Amino acid sequence: MNVDLTARNRSELDSASAPIAAATGLPNWLYAGEDSLAAEKKAIFAPNWAGIGFAKDVPQNGDVKPVTFLGEPLLMVRDRDARVRVFQNTCRHRGVVLVDEPKSTTGLIRCPYHAWCYDLKGALKQTPHVGGPGIHEHADIDKSKLGLVEIRSHVFMDVVFVNLSGDAAPFGEMFATMMERWREFDRPIFHGGPESSFRLEVATNWKLAVENYCESYHLPFVHPGLNSYSRLEDHANILGNGPWSGQLTRVYNPQLDESGRRFADFEHLGPRWSSNAEYLSVYPNVLMGVHRDHTFAILLEPVAHDRTIEHVEIYFAAESSTGPDWQEMRTKNAELWKGVFIEDIGVVEAMQRGRLASAFDGGHFSPVMDESTHHFHRWIAKGFLEAD
Repeated sequence: MNVDLTARNRSELDSASAPIAAATGLPNWLYAGEDSLAAEKKAIFAPNWAGIGFAKDVPQNGDVKPVTFLGEPLLMVRDRDARVRVFQNTCRHRGVVLVDEPKSTTGLIRCPYHAWCYDLKGALKQTPHVGGPGIHEHADIDKSKLGLVEIRSHVFMDVVFVNLSGDAAPFGEMFATMMERWREFDRPIFHGGPESSFRLEVATNWKLAVENYCESYHLPFVHPGLNSYSRLEDHANILGNGPWSGQLTRVYNPQLDESGRRFADFEHLGPRWSSNAEYLSVYPNVLMGVHRDHTFAILLEPVAHDRTIEHVEIYFAAESSTGPDWQEMRTKNAELWKGVFIEDIGVVEAMQRGRLASAFDGGHFSPVMDESTHHFHRWIAKGFLEAD
């Protein structure tokens, strides 16, 4: 998918690609331009693995959930083999959207227009009256060639990723080093229920949410409460050799209950996880955190160039932590994280407003504190330059 860049655009992206000490940030048009999101769909989202939803939302075989992502009507399905699949949510007959709301099926997805039916693997199974009244077959309608269009998908720590273009490297290859880093968490995780799920609507470009999440530089100024026990000096940058980066803390020590109760830890964790926690931006639009007792994922849904919805889901290491005896602690845990994320809203919205300054050159990086954010900028710039 090509995008058309001017000579000035390419020069700006080259500057963002420079070594951190000499680089400027991504240009204003990628944040304040009303058509920037359409260009990003071509250059960034479609060629890569983007998050669209959560496997927990199709928990049983036969469950389906429609998702609209960057204007694309998609359908998450859990098939008879318990595999999560993603299809275009459009009938192959006349293009009608097949499913309007989450539901359970008996095994067939039925078009509401002419009742063409597809199974949970996308195969076209029924074409009523296609050859005339009472005639349900026709020689020119080859069912084997008219199944639903399946979108490449991969589930990692319950996040459903898709590759819209179909030609990205396999997820496990593109994110191999990240998955190895977090291999001890590659096991069943258990969602905490309604109290562990929330969403935030933010008047900012989706990239600013990623950039803010990448770094801890703002910690003492934006999160003074968090900084009181997880200080700036307790953090470090994480630079991936792929499309991911982030930060870690060395002093994770949750205190949610006055009696000293704690959520159960993941089994067989290495010693570094006794006090470490890590927070990675999985490019382009998923933010993830791992701790010895719980994980979370934030799916960034770009709604417009200046509006983003953050879908936050929290998971636990042990199924026992999702029971009623732990509901109050799950609520406290979610409130803690929600409070932190709300504190970020003011600054990411202020950065968005600042991008309306026509003379702003994209900004400059601290060579020490902004490495993870610069890594993201270089990745975005590379995507556009390669798509040009």
